[in-house]
Amino acid sequence: MGVTDTLAEFFEFDEHDTTIGTEVIAGITTFLAMSYIIVVNPTILLPAVMGFNEEGDLNTETTIDGVTYGIGEVTQMLAITTILASFVAILVMALYAKRPFGLAPGMGLNAFFTFTVVIGMGIPWQTALAAVFVEGIIFIALTAVGAREYIIRLFPEPVKFSVGAGIGIFLLFIGLQEMEVVVADPETFVTLGGIAQNPAAIVAIVGLFGTLALWARGLTGSIIAGIVGTTVVGWALLLAGIASTETMAPETLVDDQTGELTFATVTSPQYDITPLAGAFIEGLRDVDPLTFSLVVFTFFFVDFFDTAGTLIGVSQFGGFLDEEGDLPEMDKPLMADAVGTTVGAMIGTSTVTTYIESSTGVEEGGRTGMTALVVGLLFLVSLVAIPLVAIIPPYASFIALVVVGIIMLQGVLDVDWTDPAWSISGGLTITVMPLTYSIANGLAAGIIAYPLIKTAMGERDDVRLGQWAIALALVGYFYVHTSGMLG
Repeated sequence: MGVTDTLAEFFEFDEHDTTIGTEVIAGITTFLAMSYIIVVNPTILLPAVMGFNEEGDLNTETTIDGVTYGIGEVTQMLAITTILASFVAILVMALYAKRPFGLAPGMGLNAFFTFTVVIGMGIPWQTALAAVFVEGIIFIALTAVGAREYIIRLFPEPVKFSVGAGIGIFLLFIGLQEMEVVVADPETFVTLGGIAQNPAAIVAIVGLFGTLALWARGLTGSIIAGIVGTTVVGWALLLAGIASTETMAPETLVDDQTGELTFATVTSPQYDITPLAGAFIEGLRDVDPLTFSLVVFTFFFVDFFDTAGTLIGVSQFGGFLDEEGDLPEMDKPLMADAVGTTVGAMIGTSTVTTYIESSTGVEEGGRTGMTALVVGLLFLVSLVAIPLVAIIPPYASFIALVVVGIIMLQGVLDVDWTDPAWSISGGLTITVMPLTYSIANGLAAGIIAYPLIKTAMGERDDVRLGQWAIALALVGYFYVHTSGMLG
């Protein structure tokens, strides 16, 4: 039996009506869509480790265990820990859960780690890592006994069936922002960007419609073709001098001092992460029990509902859910993010979670753990090929999010809009996600609304006791999250 036949048997290709070629393309697509985290996560976590000087500028050096490190060195350490944590989590997803989902340190969770916990509350980054480690251990324990799957199965049906559309709008919003088609506005909050004056936005829009055209024609690998094609066009304009590095080059490849292209920090990566690895142990030594508990509580809730929402939304998109809107053997993919979070904290990065970008690979036909295995291997390869990842500009990679976001809107068809409990709960789930920039908040809003509306309709008997309990817990989460208790 050859390697291909062994993989086909292990991942059950025939049962899922897929092939190794389809799975590989899906894995590459997912990796390209989420590879930005390799350079973005270090950027977000860097202020937590480096700290700021009295003028409010980021320190250029920091001391860890008596040794001084510069920004470039710490950035590379964080990039390596990001890759390794992602690889471990994805490997569990691929070989144990056998699902086509990619995992990595979560956007939003890493920002909460740096700006709320470390900078806002003044908690040492080592202690923040300790909180993530504790959260991971709790998740492993709850997943092992089936508690996480049990809680997720209690989610109201309208919430489960509206998550996909909510994530679709969320992806669409994120993608258009990164492509600079949608920008911030002080009066209307968001508005149309200055596209005509922005070469990157123009190239991104052309690439987007090219990708949509390829997808509409049913071309396999259309999203990859769109990302690669847009990247090639962008770099061609840049190297020809038609566009400037300020507008077209990835920020990570532009020297802060000269404004010129530089590949120095990515062509010679350093693989020593010992200053970060094990730092969580130091963080466990001196903690204020109340503050530490609040931090763990918030990490726990945000990660729990982010992961639940992503799993349900992408699974709905891929046709993995059963008639009740549940993902069979959900405990297995949940274990992947629990292990990834724990390992990530041990080696020096923030909470690992399932990525909504996984939907890009599912759209390309990925149906098994082989897709995830390809994603994981590409993360590992990126250790020695970081330049290849870094050269993909955000305006190209985020095309995938816009395309998939549009496609995922079909999820609104699964919601019974004539039923008030479904329409209100589902509507809040869909709209609160992008408006608050949080999958967890969208889920929470829908879950809280469901028992209240059911009761108002005189159908209180249809609400399970566990659903009331989750709704009450989420009210507590919103209180903690919005009361200023976390700084």
